[in-house]
Amino acid sequence: MAHILVVEDDPALARGVAALLRSAGHAVDAVTQGMAALQLVEREPCNLFIVDIGLPDISGFEVIRRLRSRGDRTPILVLTAHERVSELVQGLDLGADDYLVKPFDASELTARVRALLRRNHGDPNPVLNIGALTLDRARGTAEVAGRPLQLRPREWAVLACLGARAGEVVARKVLLSEVFSFDDEVAPNALEVHIARVRRQLEPDGPAIKTIRGLGYLLDRA
Repeated sequence: MAHILVVEDDPALARGVAALLRSAGHAVDAVTQGMAALQLVEREPCNLFIVDIGLPDISGFEVIRRLRSRGDRTPILVLTAHERVSELVQGLDLGADDYLVKPFDASELTARVRALLRRNHGDPNPVLNIGALTLDRARGTAEVAGRPLQLRPREWAVLACLGARAGEVVARKVLLSEVFSFDDEVAPNALEVHIARVRRQLEPDGPAIKTIRGLGYLLDRA
């Protein structure tokens, strides 16, 4: 669905946020230092950054500043332990898109993540209708002609990625980046296995997933 990088120096909180977002079908990497985050982004593009302000090496503000100075326009959600207006204003002025004050509710975090991802795709509507397929990205559910699909998290991620770009060829590397985390051990045919399972779920009434040899995959709009 999306590749998210969590930059949080509290290991327990980082694990909790990562687990929550993975359960929603996202691929998530988590690091505890700002420099590690900047180095990882150079190797692996992300769809969303969740950045804590109080990091042990460089501040979250500096992470945001360096990302934006590179021309990186990826959405940034700031985490802060203090509801200080000056901190929130500084983060937003540096280029952050939204913020959450700790402690926060899990449902609020996931809602803000969904909103930022929709905004970044230029599509404020969480519900997509593609032929007989209905994708509700806010609820993380899908159905074909009223029949609910039973999708595992990575299967949902595949379908959500293709659905957001229905009618377009989605490169294999794009799917891989949104379905798997950077440090996942991915078998050579893992993506194809998930796509095959989604295809079976969509049959017989849903849109077809077409393999465009040498390019990627396409969810048919017809």
